[in-house]
Amino acid sequence: MKNAIPQRYAIPHRYATRPGLYFTEDGGADAVVRSETADQVWLCVYEPVDQPTAFFNEAVRIFEESPSPFINQIHSHAVCTRIIESLYMRETLFRMEGPNYGLWYVHLPKAWDGMRYAYRVDGVWNPKIGLRFNPYKLLLDPYGKGIDGKMQLDPAAFSYKCEIGTDGRVHGDAFGEMSTVDALGKMPVSVAIDDRDSTKHDDDPVHPHVPWSKTVLYELHVKGFTANAPWLPKELRGTYAGLAHPITLAYLQGLGVTSIELLPIQAKQDELFLQERGRHNYWGYSTLSYFSPEPSYATEAARKKGAGAVREEVINMVRALHEAGFEVIMDVVYNHTCEGGVEGPTTCWRGFDPLSYYRRQKNDIGHLEDTTGCGNTFNFTNTHVLTFAVDSLRYWAKRIGVDGFRFDLAASLARLEGNFTKHHPFLYALRSDLLLGNLKLIMEPWDLGPEGWRTGGFGLPFSEWNDRFRDTTRRFWLTNTQPGVAGTIGMQEMATRLCGSADLFATDPGRGCVASINYVTAHDGFTLADLTMYNTKHNEANGENNMDGSNVNHSSNFGVEGPTRDPAITRRRNRAAMNMLGTLMLSLGTPMMLAGDEFGNSQSGNNNAYAQDNDITWLDWNWLYQTKKTPEMRRLETVSRLIAIRKSLDLYHHEEFFTLLTQLGLFKPSSRVQWYLPDGTTPMDRDWFDTSVRSFQMRLLSANEMDVLIVINGTDQDLHFRLPSDCEWQCEWCSAVVNGEQPGHGVLIKRLNPKHFDDRNWTTIVNENDPIHDLVETVQHALASQSKLDRPQYESNDPVDKDPHINTMRNSVPAAAHDYNAILNITDAMDPDGDASTQYDASSGEQMPADTGKSDDPSLWTFPSLCISVMRRVR
Repeated sequence: MKNAIPQRYAIPHRYATRPGLYFTEDGGADAVVRSETADQVWLCVYEPVDQPTAFFNEAVRIFEESPSPFINQIHSHAVCTRIIESLYMRETLFRMEGPNYGLWYVHLPKAWDGMRYAYRVDGVWNPKIGLRFNPYKLLLDPYGKGIDGKMQLDPAAFSYKCEIGTDGRVHGDAFGEMSTVDALGKMPVSVAIDDRDSTKHDDDPVHPHVPWSKTVLYELHVKGFTANAPWLPKELRGTYAGLAHPITLAYLQGLGVTSIELLPIQAKQDELFLQERGRHNYWGYSTLSYFSPEPSYATEAARKKGAGAVREEVINMVRALHEAGFEVIMDVVYNHTCEGGVEGPTTCWRGFDPLSYYRRQKNDIGHLEDTTGCGNTFNFTNTHVLTFAVDSLRYWAKRIGVDGFRFDLAASLARLEGNFTKHHPFLYALRSDLLLGNLKLIMEPWDLGPEGWRTGGFGLPFSEWNDRFRDTTRRFWLTNTQPGVAGTIGMQEMATRLCGSADLFATDPGRGCVASINYVTAHDGFTLADLTMYNTKHNEANGENNMDGSNVNHSSNFGVEGPTRDPAITRRRNRAAMNMLGTLMLSLGTPMMLAGDEFGNSQSGNNNAYAQDNDITWLDWNWLYQTKKTPEMRRLETVSRLIAIRKSLDLYHHEEFFTLLTQLGLFKPSSRVQWYLPDGTTPMDRDWFDTSVRSFQMRLLSANEMDVLIVINGTDQDLHFRLPSDCEWQCEWCSAVVNGEQPGHGVLIKRLNPKHFDDRNWTTIVNENDPIHDLVETVQHALASQSKLDRPQYESNDPVDKDPHINTMRNSVPAAAHDYNAILNITDAMDPDGDASTQYDASSGEQMPADTGKSDDPSLWTFPSLCISVMRRVR
């Protein structure tokens, strides 16, 4: 049935070496796709019926009522067209020439920007050996730059014969008969974008190129960050344009982070099991197209204009972030696709070349290998799959302008014959590419395959998420501080993490602490606030009987599961959160924080909110527009100050800390860091291995800069420390300030006087002539109408709160009074010189005589219980 392709439809110039759709100077386009095992491939172009077709003279019309089946007819003609009345659409099919070294070609005589197209592929149907070709199914262009439409949960989406039952589930045998239901109208199609203008990026802002040593990563979700943003007009909320808004950028600048790590923005599709339950993948780790941006994050106006406008909005977002000084890091998912296991839908790769794209079980090639937990795993031992991934990464870097990538489940991308190796061709392709090799490349160093935990194993130039840092920090400040819990994290483990985890990352000459992406929280797991409010996960809203999500969180509720107004518990939670953030920002390595942690965002105990596209995951910004400084505002100020201190300390920016060169004896670690116990003595071997030793000092030295002293008091009592006596010290930041305390020079800590700070929020001092005045008035009016202006916004699980007598007493106290007692966060009153004119008793808050607690010994300081502090040497 296969006939020769007329010369006018063959590519007249040359055989392209890369798949894709390329506009040509004759007004047409060359289309190239890869399939090494197909019998025939067609390029299908879609046009509205009420417009003249661009292919009238070339195409032979075929009819639905013809005695010859549709599939037979398209085999018989080089170019054919049909009208689908129910969709008011014309489909023109161009039979492609091939395979030529696995590639199929066709030249379109006419093509245009915004052209909607897809592919159909015919071949052997034999699921038992992995072949599932079905010409009735529409396939997206793997290299398509735009996308239109969504998959419907319909039998048409599946290559095998099936039905959708009354329970909403798919019923059928994936190894049974081939489906003959046409997928047109039920599946998305690709959209051509003319990308030939070589000057379109000439006026782009210069990329920030933030050095690793100065990088502070900030992980956020485009929609979740802005969906509830009151400063945005409704049409910009939850969009790329909303993230690019000047007020959004000003907030990020005020926080002080340098590099915005975006959860996936490549086009996504809900997994089959979610569609069957009427739910959606919010995080986006289910990629539908590796070249197309996710349309749902674009404004409605852009979506109406089409895929080109959606892409332009993404480009403008990246430009705006660059102009504001931020790098843009993309979270990408190349370990699996949205097609899932063999029971899943056919959207692209499965239909083109099921044997080449996915890894298969050695003893049963009809089934897929799954090291991702998502049903399939891309086959990165296939050169063409590797090339496809590199091509898409280069596209996002060159055309969209992003500054780096974070690779989800990266261990799956570096497996040869099932085993992980840092010498994998894909890793070499990344590091040797002139463009990609100079970007920030971050690996999530694990998967579900054999020996899947590979933290530290990727080598130069890759950085990696450091889960060991995460767990150590949580355990030291949370679980190990609980009554009756034996300490398991001592000075040695904490010192290793503070120094950049040399045990994991000093693997190559020149590779050191900046390769460690230090983090305490990420999108996957508890937020920072929830780590201090919940002992166990609360994922009931996910509809999986709370069986999903990790059971090992190293969290603590400090006595009450969920929110509470108990002042003592609130203070302990606040300090624990600041201890973890302080450890994050004061450790060598590259810190990454989760959006919302800076003001105490909560997901109500959900540690796996991947399918919660709602207020559980959308950040709540109501606190920002109150008339008084809220606890959230106080925490934001504290964190912003901490980030600013880190960025100001050039001592943190030495990349030679604990590299392999130190292991070779070419650089002595002791020339950069010194350790002391609270009494000022040097730790002995027994101290390093004694997990009950929870208080110590870490001094970072420099001949040309200001020395820094990190002081950790991991005990539940205020503790005297004898600081190095060769200089004077001043306190730059202390986690205890969140509760109104700071280290004292002498034998008493300092209690900050609440009278010394202004309780007014910034909204009360906005001038009437200020452009933002109307916005403040509008937002506060809306909050007042919802009884959310200067009022608590949570339900407490604390039995104390349910006592009517206690609540009556509380209600008789002015709001400002118990706000102070519950959360005394006075970061703007902190005295950086340590010379406050008054001191306050730690228990009563009463003013003490000026000389109380003073010591003639300049090296004696007292640090509050359970705190981390940074001291700077006085010049």
